[in-house]
Amino acid sequence: MPSHTLAGAASMATPSRKRFFIMVLLFITVVINYLDRSNLSIAAPALTSELAIDPIHVGLVFSAFGWTYAAMQIPGGWLVDRVPPRILYSVALLLWSLATVMLGFVGSFVGLFVLRMVVGALEAPAYPINSRVVTTWFPERERATAVGVYTSGQFVGLAFLTPVLAWLQHEFGWHMVFVATGVVGVLWALFWYLVYREPRDFKGVNAGEIELISEGGGLVDMQSSARKVKAGFSWTDLGIVLSKRKLWGIYLGQYCLNSTLWFFLTWFPTYLVKYRGMDFIKSGLLASLPFLAAFVGVLCSGFFSDWLIRRGATVGLARKLPIISGLLISTCIIGANYVNSTGLVIACLALAFFGNGLASITWSLVSTLAPARLLGLTGGVFNFIGNLSAITTPLVIGYLASGDSFAPAITYIAVMALIGALSYILLVGKVERITL
Repeated sequence: MPSHTLAGAASMATPSRKRFFIMVLLFITVVINYLDRSNLSIAAPALTSELAIDPIHVGLVFSAFGWTYAAMQIPGGWLVDRVPPRILYSVALLLWSLATVMLGFVGSFVGLFVLRMVVGALEAPAYPINSRVVTTWFPERERATAVGVYTSGQFVGLAFLTPVLAWLQHEFGWHMVFVATGVVGVLWALFWYLVYREPRDFKGVNAGEIELISEGGGLVDMQSSARKVKAGFSWTDLGIVLSKRKLWGIYLGQYCLNSTLWFFLTWFPTYLVKYRGMDFIKSGLLASLPFLAAFVGVLCSGFFSDWLIRRGATVGLARKLPIISGLLISTCIIGANYVNSTGLVIACLALAFFGNGLASITWSLVSTLAPARLLGLTGGVFNFIGNLSAITTPLVIGYLASGDSFAPAITYIAVMALIGALSYILLVGKVERITL
């Protein structure tokens, strides 16, 4: 049969929908990823009391993850451009989950600090891998939805499982929080290796779906291109991704966006228990509400952004409008400084975290802006700069909260959100892929 006939038959075939199964796999992986980032915050009130760790040192322990997570972003991005996601994700997930299990058996500040550094280093490739998988599996018009769905995993997992982890700690001690989350990660690493494949190798994907992804801007043959990359690390390539103004707009914006996120991933339960005087189990239930709000925000963001594209809006408007709006909404966290009612405090925090979720499709801009050959490296730099906040936010809050008031720390988070919105307004210009 002539090739043009085969192409026509492929075009007429109803595309399969296996890419949405991949979306679910990424969603579950992100749930596990963020449980392993935030489990320390759940255990912190009991753990730090038992080990007699003061607020300054608590901030250091919270920041330990960020030191190595940020430091390994560029090497991790380099690996993403060369190692297939099936292998790299499986190995990283297995190793960071084993380190998480070990956290349940430490008994000192030094042990906590070192193992959190190990977890941070091993989780470094995770989000560049997510971005690479979405760019491979999804056309542009579905990409923000895919990013929104998997990003929602960081919120929905914490929303529904924070009370479960709080109960585990109450019934079995803080050690079990780490053991339980780590074991789940080990099992999922094995499942990912058995199931994940590239689009052309995934069972059940037909020619129609391959064509839909490819013609819509998805890079379905990225892995075959990656096999041709033999060169080592290039300072020239790094210079390219550090020299573009629009990339710096998303780098700075991600740092500010993550400042709010890392407050919730580290100090939030301690804020409720020690500075608002809430019962731990009660605070575990209340702590789920902002995460639910963020979950709603990120889903709204992805679907709304892709809806705008389908309605004819430019990619720039469709991607930046939810991000800028969300960052501005996040400044509402400062309202918690001016209310005393538990309900109003949670309402201010939930509204702020809804805004954070609404702004959390930033990875869709990495997929759209990054040079195709340097997608992993761009994602690594983006995540490196963005996750410097994982270092600074816990430390700054630990310093600002060392007295009796948490208000300066809340103000700091609000200011970061405002700066993030300004970076997208002033620095990110026309949204289009950078060509080399």
